[in-house]
Amino acid sequence: MNRNLWLLAICQGLFLTNNVTFIAINGLVGLALAPLGWMATLPVMGYVVGGALSTTLVALTQKRFGRKASFQLGLLVAFGSALLCCYAAYSRNFWLLVAATVVAGYYNANAQLYRFAAAELALPAFREKAVSLVMAGGLLGAIAGPNLAAGTRTLTDVPFAGAYLALAGVALLAMLLMGFLHFPPAPAKTSAAGGRPLLQIMRQPAFIVAAAAGALGFGVMNLLMAATPIAMQVCGLPFSDAALVLEWHVIGMFAPGFFTGHLIKRFGTLAIMWVGLLLNILCVMVALSGVNFHQFLVALFLLGLGWNFLFTASTTLALTAYRPEEKDKAQGALNFCVFVVLALSSLASGVLVTTQGWTLLNLGSLLPLGLTGLALGWLAVLQRRVR
Repeated sequence: MNRNLWLLAICQGLFLTNNVTFIAINGLVGLALAPLGWMATLPVMGYVVGGALSTTLVALTQKRFGRKASFQLGLLVAFGSALLCCYAAYSRNFWLLVAATVVAGYYNANAQLYRFAAAELALPAFREKAVSLVMAGGLLGAIAGPNLAAGTRTLTDVPFAGAYLALAGVALLAMLLMGFLHFPPAPAKTSAAGGRPLLQIMRQPAFIVAAAAGALGFGVMNLLMAATPIAMQVCGLPFSDAALVLEWHVIGMFAPGFFTGHLIKRFGTLAIMWVGLLLNILCVMVALSGVNFHQFLVALFLLGLGWNFLFTASTTLALTAYRPEEKDKAQGALNFCVFVVLALSSLASGVLVTTQGWTLLNLGSLLPLGLTGLALGWLAVLQRRVR
């Protein structure tokens, strides 16, 4: 861990503070302002849709201005969109809130590249550990996000408006830290400066499985996490309990980052992805067993652990599918896949939890988990044939 990696890990933590706070409050603010109950998670979906729409623009700005300037632009957007969310809450304008979260999606798409930038700040032999350790910086978000949401809930007369103001401050802090970060120069241009065509890169089995496992694993995590505050409120549990569940969920997401890279190096990428998939299935089994506080707590903690193993390993697998000069378009395509699935899961989360309930929501999550298992099995067979 060098200084740049530490700074990037802190920025990752501040990014997750923004994400977790958004997850904790956007569904509840949406439920209070939406014309219809099933629209409650549209502000959550807006954040993801904005990220999907921004992936191409982010790839272009990364290529044109470099990592640092592009990341700071994302943080500037985070600052402005947080203030816009606050105004939407004050004016009780649901559609303005949705629009503000769509704008915030640019920051989401930008910061999703922190994990790839981590690999560039370490020697090639240590890139798995660099990715894992920077993602472990999300522990800051695990602690700060839920407590920020709970602590600022009644800061103003309008519920949760204070949380949006606090997120504007978080964005300014991250901009300050990003100013001290130094990234290596872009790779020298060769005769084939742009590398292979994107479709050729995307046809590789490693890319297909990395994109599928990363997107579906993230989608299941988002499906259940976005619905949790609403489900707990429906079950009569206080917001303080929901904040604690989300805190332990995000701890599960990022605490393993201190050793996931070592496990990947020792046991292999596919083995760790299988462990992540099994942890996700175990989460669903616990969630289906009941709706008491401890069942929510254990299920969401397991969901976080499963996400970490699956997403960190899929990111490491993706690094093998493209060359340095191809990174911008390849990473943009990977993030686009993630955001499309996240957008669908955000909408499905609100619709299912408010119309069908927590049980059906969990049963539905078994479908993408099954597809992930099929993808992993397919790649395992291909690798065995090559050997």
